[in-house]
Amino acid sequence: MSREARLGGKDVKADQDSDEERRFAWDLRPKAFEEYVGQGEVKENLRISVAAARQRGECLDHVLFHGPPGLGKTTLAHIIAREMQAKITHASGPALEKPADIVGILSNLEAGEVLFIDEIHRLPHSVEEYLYRAMEDFEVDFVLGKGAFARTLPYQLKPFTLIGATTRAGLLSAPLRDRFGILHHLDYYSEEDLAQVVRRSASILDLAVEEDGAQEIARRSRGTPRIANRLLRRVRDYAQVKGDGRINLPLAREALAREGVDEGGLDRLDRLYLTTILVNYGGGPVGIEALAATLNEESDTLVDVVEPFLLKIGFVARTPSGRRIGDAGRLHLGAPVQGQAKLPLA
Repeated sequence: MSREARLGGKDVKADQDSDEERRFAWDLRPKAFEEYVGQGEVKENLRISVAAARQRGECLDHVLFHGPPGLGKTTLAHIIAREMQAKITHASGPALEKPADIVGILSNLEAGEVLFIDEIHRLPHSVEEYLYRAMEDFEVDFVLGKGAFARTLPYQLKPFTLIGATTRAGLLSAPLRDRFGILHHLDYYSEEDLAQVVRRSASILDLAVEEDGAQEIARRSRGTPRIANRLLRRVRDYAQVKGDGRINLPLAREALAREGVDEGGLDRLDRLYLTTILVNYGGGPVGIEALAATLNEESDTLVDVVEPFLLKIGFVARTPSGRRIGDAGRLHLGAPVQGQAKLPLA
Protein backbone atom coordinates (compact mmCIF):
# COMPACT_ATOMS: atom_id res chain seq x y z
CA MET A 1 0.00 0.00 0.00
CA SER A 2 1.39 3.41 -0.92
CA ARG A 3 1.94 6.15 1.63
CA GLU A 4 -0.96 7.97 0.04
CA ALA A 5 -3.39 5.12 0.76
CA ARG A 6 -6.19 6.50 2.89
CA LEU A 7 -8.91 5.07 5.07
CA GLY A 8 -11.45 7.31 6.74
CA GLY A 9 -9.27 10.34 6.12
CA LYS A 10 -6.28 8.76 7.89
CA ASP A 11 -2.90 7.83 6.40
CA VAL A 12 -2.87 4.07 6.99
CA LYS A 13 0.76 3.50 6.04
CA ALA A 14 1.91 6.42 8.18
CA ASP A 15 -0.02 5.02 11.15
CA GLN A 16 1.57 1.60 10.64
CA ASP A 17 5.02 3.17 10.43
CA SER A 18 4.31 5.16 13.58
CA ASP A 19 3.28 2.01 15.46
CA GLU A 20 6.41 0.23 14.28
CA GLU A 21 8.59 3.13 15.38
CA ARG A 22 6.98 3.12 18.83
CA ARG A 23 7.53 -0.62 19.25
CA PHE A 24 11.10 -0.22 18.05
CA ALA A 25 11.74 2.61 20.52
CA TRP A 26 10.12 0.65 23.34
CA ASP A 27 12.35 -2.39 22.76
CA LEU A 28 15.46 -0.21 22.92
CA ARG A 29 14.41 1.83 25.94
CA PRO A 30 16.75 1.48 28.96
CA LYS A 31 15.10 -0.15 31.98
CA ALA A 32 17.46 1.10 34.72
CA PHE A 33 19.78 4.02 35.47
CA GLU A 34 22.77 1.78 34.74
CA GLU A 35 21.57 1.24 31.17
CA TYR A 36 20.70 4.90 30.52
CA VAL A 37 23.34 6.66 28.42
CA GLY A 38 24.09 10.36 28.79
CA GLN A 39 22.60 13.12 30.99
CA GLY A 40 25.14 12.14 33.66
CA GLU A 41 24.38 14.88 36.21
CA VAL A 42 20.61 14.51 35.86
CA LYS A 43 20.86 10.73 36.18
CA GLU A 44 23.03 10.86 39.30
CA ASN A 45 20.82 13.43 41.02
CA LEU A 46 17.74 11.33 40.27
CA ARG A 47 19.46 8.23 41.59
CA ILE A 48 20.13 10.00 44.90
CA SER A 49 16.57 11.37 45.13
CA VAL A 50 15.06 7.93 44.45
CA ALA A 51 17.35 6.21 46.97
CA ALA A 52 16.51 8.77 49.66
CA ALA A 53 12.76 8.47 49.06
CA ARG A 54 12.95 4.67 49.27
CA GLN A 55 14.94 4.80 52.50
CA ARG A 56 12.30 7.06 54.05
CA GLY A 57 9.47 4.91 52.70
CA GLU A 58 7.96 7.97 50.98
CA CYS A 59 6.85 8.89 47.48
CA LEU A 60 9.42 10.65 45.38
CA ASP A 61 8.83 14.39 45.15
CA HIS A 62 7.08 15.57 41.99
CA VAL A 63 9.46 15.77 39.00
CA LEU A 64 9.49 18.05 35.95
CA PHE A 65 11.63 17.22 32.91
CA HIS A 66 12.02 19.87 30.23
CA GLY A 67 14.03 19.99 27.04
CA PRO A 68 13.81 19.24 23.32
CA PRO A 69 11.92 16.13 22.17
CA GLY A 70 13.62 12.74 21.95
CA LEU A 71 16.14 13.18 24.77
CA GLY A 72 14.71 10.57 27.17
CA LYS A 73 12.11 12.29 29.35
CA THR A 74 9.62 9.43 29.05
CA THR A 75 12.38 6.86 29.51
CA LEU A 76 13.49 8.49 32.76
CA ALA A 77 9.90 8.50 34.03
CA HIS A 78 9.71 4.74 33.48
CA ILE A 79 13.08 4.17 35.12
CA ILE A 80 11.97 6.17 38.17
CA ALA A 81 8.78 4.11 38.45
CA ARG A 82 10.75 0.88 38.17
CA GLU A 83 13.34 2.00 40.74
CA MET A 84 10.54 3.06 43.11
CA GLN A 85 8.83 -0.31 42.46
CA ALA A 86 5.69 1.58 41.51
CA LYS A 87 3.11 1.41 38.75
CA ILE A 88 3.09 4.16 36.16
CA THR A 89 0.03 5.72 34.53
CA HIS A 90 0.38 7.70 31.30
CA ALA A 91 -1.55 10.81 30.34
CA SER A 92 -1.10 13.59 27.81
CA GLY A 93 -1.77 17.27 28.40
CA PRO A 94 -3.93 17.81 25.29
CA ALA A 95 -6.06 14.73 26.13
CA LEU A 96 -7.02 16.05 29.58
CA GLU A 97 -9.70 18.45 28.41
CA LYS A 98 -11.95 18.71 31.48
CA PRO A 99 -11.40 18.66 35.27
CA ALA A 100 -13.32 15.37 35.38
CA ASP A 101 -10.58 13.79 33.24
CA ILE A 102 -7.78 14.51 35.71
CA VAL A 103 -9.94 13.87 38.78
CA GLY A 104 -10.86 10.45 37.43
CA ILE A 105 -7.19 9.55 36.95
CA LEU A 106 -6.06 10.93 40.30
CA SER A 107 -8.81 9.18 42.28
CA ASN A 108 -7.80 5.81 40.80
CA LEU A 109 -4.08 6.06 41.54
CA GLU A 110 -2.66 3.52 43.97
CA ALA A 111 -0.41 4.55 46.86
CA GLY A 112 3.06 5.41 45.57
CA GLU A 113 2.02 5.25 41.92
CA VAL A 114 3.67 7.48 39.31
CA LEU A 115 1.48 9.66 37.10
CA PHE A 116 3.33 10.73 33.98
CA ILE A 117 1.87 13.66 32.01
CA ASP A 118 3.52 14.35 28.67
CA GLU A 119 3.21 17.80 27.10
CA ILE A 120 2.13 19.10 30.47
CA HIS A 121 2.39 22.69 29.21
CA ARG A 122 -0.73 22.04 27.13
CA LEU A 123 -3.01 21.35 30.10
CA PRO A 124 -6.10 23.59 30.11
CA HIS A 125 -6.11 26.07 32.98
CA SER A 126 -9.23 24.52 34.51
CA VAL A 127 -7.51 21.12 34.66
CA GLU A 128 -4.26 22.59 35.92
CA GLU A 129 -6.05 24.16 38.93
CA TYR A 130 -7.13 20.73 40.13
CA LEU A 131 -3.51 19.62 40.15
CA TYR A 132 -2.42 22.33 42.59
CA ARG A 133 -4.15 20.88 45.64
CA ALA A 134 -3.62 17.31 44.47
CA MET A 135 0.15 17.84 44.29
CA GLU A 136 0.40 19.69 47.63
CA ASP A 137 -2.21 18.05 49.85
CA PHE A 138 -3.16 14.89 47.91
CA GLU A 139 -6.75 16.08 47.86
CA VAL A 140 -9.26 17.06 45.19
CA ASP A 141 -12.74 18.53 45.42
CA PHE A 142 -15.77 16.92 43.83
CA VAL A 143 -18.46 19.44 42.91
CA LEU A 144 -22.00 18.22 43.65
CA GLY A 145 -25.05 20.00 42.26
CA LYS A 146 -25.23 23.15 40.18
CA GLY A 147 -25.71 26.85 40.64
CA ALA A 148 -26.81 28.02 44.07
CA PHE A 149 -27.11 24.41 45.25
CA ALA A 150 -23.56 23.42 44.27
CA ARG A 151 -21.27 22.25 47.03
CA THR A 152 -17.81 20.76 47.13
CA LEU A 153 -16.87 17.47 48.70
CA PRO A 154 -13.14 16.98 49.47
CA TYR A 155 -11.72 13.61 48.46
CA GLN A 156 -8.48 12.31 49.95
CA LEU A 157 -6.07 10.88 47.38
CA LYS A 158 -3.41 8.28 47.97
CA PRO A 159 0.13 9.72 47.90
CA PHE A 160 1.56 9.70 44.37
CA THR A 161 4.39 11.15 42.31
CA LEU A 162 3.60 13.38 39.34
CA ILE A 163 6.22 13.44 36.59
CA GLY A 164 5.68 16.11 33.97
CA ALA A 165 7.48 16.37 30.64
CA THR A 166 7.53 19.44 28.42
CA THR A 167 9.44 20.81 25.48
CA ARG A 168 8.40 24.36 26.37
CA ALA A 169 8.89 25.00 30.07
CA GLY A 170 8.27 28.70 29.57
CA LEU A 171 4.61 27.98 28.82
CA LEU A 172 4.03 26.40 32.25
CA SER A 173 2.30 28.69 34.70
CA ALA A 174 4.36 29.71 37.71
CA PRO A 175 1.95 28.10 40.25
CA LEU A 176 2.25 24.72 38.52
CA ARG A 177 5.99 24.92 37.99
CA ASP A 178 6.57 25.86 41.64
CA ARG A 179 4.81 22.70 42.84
CA PHE A 180 7.49 20.46 41.36
CA GLY A 181 10.20 19.69 43.90
CA ILE A 182 12.64 18.24 41.34
CA LEU A 183 13.30 20.07 38.07
CA HIS A 184 15.77 18.86 35.45
CA HIS A 185 16.66 20.19 32.01
CA LEU A 186 17.72 17.57 29.47
CA ASP A 187 20.24 18.85 26.95
CA TYR A 188 21.43 17.54 23.59
CA TYR A 189 23.81 14.58 23.65
CA SER A 190 27.46 14.58 22.64
CA GLU A 191 28.54 12.53 19.62
CA GLU A 192 30.40 10.17 21.96
CA ASP A 193 27.25 9.47 24.00
CA LEU A 194 25.18 9.02 20.85
CA ALA A 195 27.71 6.57 19.45
CA GLN A 196 27.33 4.60 22.68
CA VAL A 197 23.54 4.70 22.20
CA VAL A 198 23.94 3.35 18.66
CA ARG A 199 26.28 0.56 19.79
CA ARG A 200 23.92 -0.43 22.61
CA SER A 201 20.90 -0.48 20.29
CA ALA A 202 22.82 -2.43 17.65
CA SER A 203 23.76 -5.01 20.28
CA ILE A 204 20.11 -5.42 21.31
CA LEU A 205 19.11 -5.80 17.66
CA ASP A 206 22.00 -8.22 17.00
CA LEU A 207 23.47 -5.93 14.35
CA ALA A 208 27.12 -5.85 13.32
CA VAL A 209 28.15 -2.20 13.42
CA GLU A 210 31.71 -0.98 13.03
CA GLU A 211 32.97 1.90 15.14
CA ASP A 212 33.19 4.35 12.25
CA GLY A 213 29.64 3.41 11.18
CA ALA A 214 28.31 4.06 14.68
CA GLN A 215 30.15 7.39 14.82
CA GLU A 216 28.69 8.47 11.47
CA ILE A 217 25.14 7.74 12.58
CA ALA A 218 25.81 9.56 15.86
CA ARG A 219 27.25 12.58 14.04
CA ARG A 220 24.09 13.00 11.97
CA SER A 221 21.60 12.43 14.81
CA ARG A 222 21.15 16.08 15.88
CA GLY A 223 22.25 15.29 19.44
CA THR A 224 19.10 13.21 19.97
CA PRO A 225 18.95 9.49 20.96
CA ARG A 226 15.50 9.02 19.42
CA ILE A 227 16.83 10.20 16.06
CA ALA A 228 19.95 8.04 16.44
CA ASN A 229 17.80 4.94 16.93
CA ARG A 230 15.55 5.89 14.01
CA LEU A 231 18.53 6.40 11.70
CA LEU A 232 20.05 3.11 12.88
CA ARG A 233 16.87 1.38 11.78
CA ARG A 234 17.01 2.93 8.33
CA VAL A 235 20.71 2.08 7.94
CA ARG A 236 19.96 -1.47 9.09
CA ASP A 237 17.40 -1.82 6.27
CA TYR A 238 19.89 -0.51 3.73
CA ALA A 239 22.65 -2.82 4.97
CA GLN A 240 20.33 -5.79 4.74
CA VAL A 241 19.26 -5.10 1.15
CA LYS A 242 22.33 -3.40 -0.37
CA GLY A 243 25.13 -4.90 1.72
CA ASP A 244 26.02 -7.91 3.82
CA GLY A 245 24.21 -6.68 6.92
CA ARG A 246 27.30 -5.08 8.42
CA ILE A 247 27.14 -1.32 9.08
CA ASN A 248 30.39 0.45 8.21
CA LEU A 249 31.25 4.05 7.33
CA PRO A 250 30.68 3.95 3.53
CA LEU A 251 27.37 2.12 3.92
CA ALA A 252 26.17 4.46 6.67
CA ARG A 253 26.98 7.47 4.48
CA GLU A 254 25.12 6.02 1.50
CA ALA A 255 22.08 5.07 3.56
CA LEU A 256 21.82 8.41 5.33
CA ALA A 257 22.25 10.33 2.08
CA ARG A 258 19.33 8.37 0.64
CA GLU A 259 17.29 9.33 3.70
CA GLY A 260 17.97 13.00 2.97
CA VAL A 261 20.06 13.49 6.11
CA ASP A 262 23.09 15.61 5.30
CA GLU A 263 26.48 15.62 7.02
CA GLY A 264 25.27 18.13 9.59
CA GLY A 265 22.28 16.00 10.51
CA LEU A 266 19.80 18.32 8.78
CA ASP A 267 16.88 16.78 6.92
CA ARG A 268 14.72 18.14 4.11
CA LEU A 269 12.52 20.28 6.37
CA ASP A 270 15.52 21.79 8.17
CA ARG A 271 17.14 22.80 4.89
CA LEU A 272 13.85 24.09 3.51
CA TYR A 273 13.35 26.16 6.67
CA LEU A 274 16.81 27.74 6.30
CA THR A 275 16.47 28.24 2.54
CA THR A 276 13.09 29.92 2.97
CA ILE A 277 14.51 32.44 5.44
CA LEU A 278 17.49 33.07 3.15
CA VAL A 279 15.78 33.24 -0.24
CA ASN A 280 12.18 34.26 0.46
CA TYR A 281 12.94 36.71 3.27
CA GLY A 282 16.47 37.86 2.48
CA GLY A 283 17.96 36.18 5.52
CA GLY A 284 15.37 37.59 7.93
CA PRO A 285 14.02 38.75 10.19
CA VAL A 286 10.78 36.89 9.61
CA GLY A 287 8.00 35.93 12.03
CA ILE A 288 7.31 32.30 12.82
CA GLU A 289 3.73 32.47 11.57
CA ALA A 290 4.87 33.81 8.19
CA LEU A 291 7.46 31.03 7.99
CA ALA A 292 4.87 28.40 8.87
CA ALA A 293 2.50 29.69 6.20
CA THR A 294 5.22 29.72 3.57
CA LEU A 295 6.36 26.18 4.43
CA ASN A 296 2.78 24.91 4.88
CA GLU A 297 3.74 23.56 8.32
CA GLU A 298 2.31 24.09 11.79
CA SER A 299 4.18 26.79 13.70
CA ASP A 300 4.38 24.45 16.72
CA THR A 301 6.25 21.91 14.56
CA LEU A 302 8.81 24.52 13.63
CA VAL A 303 9.19 25.80 17.18
CA ASP A 304 9.30 22.40 18.93
CA VAL A 305 10.98 20.15 16.35
CA VAL A 306 12.96 22.17 13.81
CA GLU A 307 14.26 25.24 15.60
CA PRO A 308 15.82 23.94 18.86
CA PHE A 309 18.74 22.16 17.18
CA LEU A 310 19.26 24.93 14.60
CA LEU A 311 19.39 27.48 17.42
CA LYS A 312 21.79 25.27 19.39
CA ILE A 313 24.31 25.07 16.54
CA GLY A 314 23.94 28.73 15.55
CA PHE A 315 22.32 28.19 12.15
CA VAL A 316 19.43 30.48 13.07
CA ALA A 317 18.81 33.19 15.67
CA ARG A 318 15.64 34.45 17.32
CA THR A 319 15.44 38.21 17.56
CA PRO A 320 12.68 40.54 18.81
CA SER A 321 11.75 41.20 15.19
CA GLY A 322 11.79 37.57 14.05
CA ARG A 323 14.05 34.71 12.91
CA ARG A 324 17.36 35.41 11.15
CA ILE A 325 19.68 32.94 9.47
CA GLY A 326 23.14 32.88 11.01
CA ASP A 327 26.48 32.87 9.22
CA ALA A 328 26.88 29.15 10.00
CA GLY A 329 23.52 28.47 8.40
CA ARG A 330 24.48 30.48 5.31
CA LEU A 331 27.72 28.56 4.95
CA HIS A 332 25.91 25.24 5.33
CA LEU A 333 23.67 26.18 2.40
CA GLY A 334 26.67 27.34 0.37
CA ALA A 335 25.59 30.98 0.54
CA PRO A 336 28.01 33.84 1.28
CA VAL A 337 28.31 35.62 4.58
CA GLN A 338 28.93 39.37 4.65
CA GLY A 339 32.25 40.29 3.09
CA GLN A 340 32.53 37.07 1.06
CA ALA A 341 32.17 36.55 -2.64
CA LYS A 342 28.83 35.13 -3.72
CA LEU A 343 28.59 31.33 -3.83
CA PRO A 344 25.90 29.22 -5.49
CA LEU A 345 23.18 27.84 -3.22
CA ALA A 346 23.50 24.13 -2.48
